[in-house]
Amino acid sequence: MFRSCERSAVHLEMRDLYAVSDEDPMFSAWRAGHRYDPADEASWWRPWLSLMRETTGRGVAVKRARIVSEPVTEYIRFEYDVSFTNIVAGEQGRWLPRRRASGITLPGNDFWLLDGARVQFNHFTGDGDWAGVEWCEDPDVVKLCAAAFDAVWAAAIDHGDYTPA
Repeated sequence: MFRSCERSAVHLEMRDLYAVSDEDPMFSAWRAGHRYDPADEASWWRPWLSLMRETTGRGVAVKRARIVSEPVTEYIRFEYDVSFTNIVAGEQGRWLPRRRASGITLPGNDFWLLDGARVQFNHFTGDGDWAGVEWCEDPDVVKLCAAAFDAVWAAAIDHGDYTPA
């Protein structure tokens, strides 16, 4: 889906815990004390980052905003610690403490909004396991997601300025 993007790909994450199986080895290593060395890119580069570098290299703006509860969960601290890799790949990232999101109308699920025209909703179980995606091009839903993302982005703190509480 990213290779077809022409202008923008924005992602809103709203959960405090994800239990996606392909992240398990990274999260487990992080919990055991492993930290990526920013100077050793070869040790942490992965296919997702190559795709993001390719996408942003074509001029597509890729933005990721996360709404997080504070104090943050262990998982959010892990996400924060490894997010520099996304930034290196060309993504822009911001964090919004949940208490500052109360006045924002939000959809019920995390999503990617592509070129302001198509939404991919990401579904998860209550425990955070991956439960699939749903595509939507309904103009009202697209408008809701675009407005929600823009409001979150405007209120959020840039990754470089945010310190997880």
